[in-house]
Amino acid sequence: MNAQPGAPCLHQDVLSDVAALQQAASRAGFALSVASGYRAFERQLAIWNGKFNGDLPVLDAHSQPMDITRLSDKERVHAILRWSALPGASRHHWGTDMDVYDKQSLIPDQPLALTPPEYDSGPQAAFSSWLHANVSAFGFFLPYARYQGGVAREPWHISHIATSASMLSAFSQDMLAAAITHAPICGKDAILGQLDWIYSTYVTNLCEVERWNG
Repeated sequence: MNAQPGAPCLHQDVLSDVAALQQAASRAGFALSVASGYRAFERQLAIWNGKFNGDLPVLDAHSQPMDITRLSDKERVHAILRWSALPGASRHHWGTDMDVYDKQSLIPDQPLALTPPEYDSGPQAAFSSWLHANVSAFGFFLPYARYQGGVAREPWHISHIATSASMLSAFSQDMLAAAITHAPICGKDAILGQLDWIYSTYVTNLCEVERWNG
């Protein structure tokens, strides 16, 4: 991992392409910024447990907060996976993926929400359109550009094509099972009992790379 002072930590093989993408965005009138880059296992675990226990909000398919108190453990796992990866399975662990936004389009006193409405018709809409049209030319793709029955659509999430592909090829369901088994994670039995489905639906179920020649 490597990063410039004050910048999000990212895989060293990603940095030059991020810089080129930011320069292109600047020429187009956008200030491409990274809201989240590398995320440690412990941080993802805290997010997961916070959502499972109801300490952090869990959003439904329409980006609205859900009441999870009446859900079974299995139902809670399903609800959380729509927007948040299992610790150990997050692409942010690799330093190859990041959530991006246009800093210039932020509305004063209104925090970045990272929700589809914000990128479809809200302050980030113009930037989102530019990003979708140009990201592949710089070696990135949007793994969740469309909803495919697993992770919800995330128009802000970009992934470095070559580096993330090598990471995914080195990853396995057995590795994820070991990580979950040894972690103090909420809903462990419900997770391990359907790990085959989780792995195929939420880890390897990605949108295809478009217009990239390597």
